Amino acid sequence: MKLSKHYDFLKDVLVLAFTTFGGPQVHLAMFINRLVHKKKYLTEEELLEIQALCSFLPGPSSTQTLIAVGYKLGGPNLAYLTLFLWIAPAVTIMTMAAFGMTYLENREIVRFIQPIGIAFIIHSGILLGKLVLKNTSNYVLMILVAAFAFYFQSPWVCPIALIVSGTITSFNYKDHPRQNKHRMIIPWANFNLFWGFLVFLALLGHFTDSMPLLLFENFYRNGSLVFGGGQVLAPMLFTEFVEFKEVIRSDDFLTGMALSQALPGPVFAFTSYLGTLAMKGHGIGQQLLGSAVGAAGIFLPGTFLIFFIYRIWGQLKQFRAIRASLDGINSASVGLTLGAAVSFLEPILVQKDWLGIGTILVTLLIIRFTKIPSFYIFLGGLAIGLIVYL
Repeated sequence: MKLSKHYDFLKDVLVLAFTTFGGPQVHLAMFINRLVHKKKYLTEEELLEIQALCSFLPGPSSTQTLIAVGYKLGGPNLAYLTLFLWIAPAVTIMTMAAFGMTYLENREIVRFIQPIGIAFIIHSGILLGKLVLKNTSNYVLMILVAAFAFYFQSPWVCPIALIVSGTITSFNYKDHPRQNKHRMIIPWANFNLFWGFLVFLALLGHFTDSMPLLLFENFYRNGSLVFGGGQVLAPMLFTEFVEFKEVIRSDDFLTGMALSQALPGPVFAFTSYLGTLAMKGHGIGQQLLGSAVGAAGIFLPGTFLIFFIYRIWGQLKQFRAIRASLDGINSASVGLTLGAAVSFLEPILVQKDWLGIGTILVTLLIIRFTKIPSFYIFLGGLAIGLIVYL
């Protein structure tokens, strides 16, 4: 009976992997509908608590939420199978898209995809802001972080902003009610695996010229440091792979980013697209390796962390400073999203690309006043590009 329940859960994970469009906020609603209301694997309160835990951690929160549910129902083995089934469809599609971009000569056919993606980043920032900005200090933090992210183009901007902002609001711990405290019992194995990989890969990256290993280190490091989902991950990767290392073209990056927003499943599957493009010119086998490295690097740190933190979450919540720090982390996440939007908008505004500006505005109106799924919006942009430019 237990194996049958696990099998049913994995089938539901696969269904979710093909049907959950729209990012973490929409994902959570669909998780509640299918896993709680329809299948009753756990209660709504339990799922919301797991989601809160994952929001506190770096990494892909929707993925970590599902992994934690899998862990709760069947331990590590079921959790790893959950991870694989959840990411497989999106990783496959993003890899195929990267191969398409490798051999695509007429790039004008994806002309409308990039501004549509920028519109979704702006919309994500607005939604996130409505959820987490509660007072004047939250808005001040958001504006400061946005300016910091825009003017200092560095891969370390995001973790610095998040750590500093969380530390600032942690001093407001008195605003949170006390909880009864118990002695902390911490199983360190998975946390040691998390930071051990991080240190080992950083050292290995310093002494090797192997492109797959360097990619794995880059993605693992970013997966270890990014809070706030795909809209925060995108500017970190843009800075590293487009501006610093210059291994991926700006238009290719933006097109892939936009596509990742339109697909079901985790937005972090975008790294498979980047890994494939980064290995362009090294043969199909190496490009497939780049895709696998991109997926493994970005999803493994969050998996190690959720295995560690899930076991001690109940103990961590007793500390008011930890609960208070979430306000700063969330405010910084909105600021990073705003900074990303401004960075992506800047070249369009400077070049006076009226078609791009118009596409962004129309997309925002469609998102605001209709319930058209994101997939169809992106599909429509691609169809218009094919009609106009082929």
